[in-house]
Amino acid sequence: MANIIKFFLPLVLLLIWMSVFFVDEREKAILFKFGEIIGSDYQPGLNVKLPYPFNEVKKFDDRILTIDANPSSFLTVEQKYLIVDSYVKWRIRDVETYYKTTSGREGNAGDLLYEVINNGLRDEFGKRTIQEVIAGDRTDIMNLMKENASKKAETLGIEVVDVRIKKIELPAEVSNSVYNRMRTGRELVARDLRSKGEEASERIRADADRQSTVTLAEAYRDSEVIRGTGDAEATSTYAKAFGKDREFYKFYRSLNAYKGNFSSSSDVILLEPDSEYFKYFKNPNKK
Repeated sequence: MANIIKFFLPLVLLLIWMSVFFVDEREKAILFKFGEIIGSDYQPGLNVKLPYPFNEVKKFDDRILTIDANPSSFLTVEQKYLIVDSYVKWRIRDVETYYKTTSGREGNAGDLLYEVINNGLRDEFGKRTIQEVIAGDRTDIMNLMKENASKKAETLGIEVVDVRIKKIELPAEVSNSVYNRMRTGRELVARDLRSKGEEASERIRADADRQSTVTLAEAYRDSEVIRGTGDAEATSTYAKAFGKDREFYKFYRSLNAYKGNFSSSSDVILLEPDSEYFKYFKNPNKK
């Protein structure tokens, strides 16, 4: 009996293991019987099935997935191409419908979704100018794309969570043309500003030079007036002082002349002995 139990117990355990399957909370599962779907509404946890090959289980990711397609070109109403880079976030809503329409492949779902989105983008961009697309209507376009994609996604068993435009660019040749026009415009503005700046600079410099000249002239005039007034007052004072004693005035001037002429030991002066110059040397006590 013990040998029989040892023989059959692994078989029983294997049969039990093959008769259950585990569904993670991040997954959806479909149960097949000989390739035909017999169940899909399974809750997370352990579930029962018949051993393979009677039943087979396939699982699919129930999280929000992202499809990031390659950038595509679209024409605006001005017949200008724009390169648009976008992405879609989606998740499986009805796993049975999803499997039937896409064979359970994310790539097939992405191709079908992006076919709808690209068609919608082509229609919406064709109604708008470049300025409207870039500056104002991007949010409206994304909302319309989400709405249109959601309608198509319902037939695929998919829920569209979000549609976003990541980047809108001009083709290289158009970008260069636009950049050159922008650069030319900025250069014209820069030259105009520079010209106005130079004009203002010259005006300020000329005004500063004029004010400097006027200030110096007024200062020189005032200094000359003050100097003249001072000289006149000094002359008047000297005249009044020396006018009281003319002999003292002559003596004072002679002393200044001696001081100036004999300021150095090497100074030499040639005069006649009876010259008036030596009057005070001959009679120093004369009053």
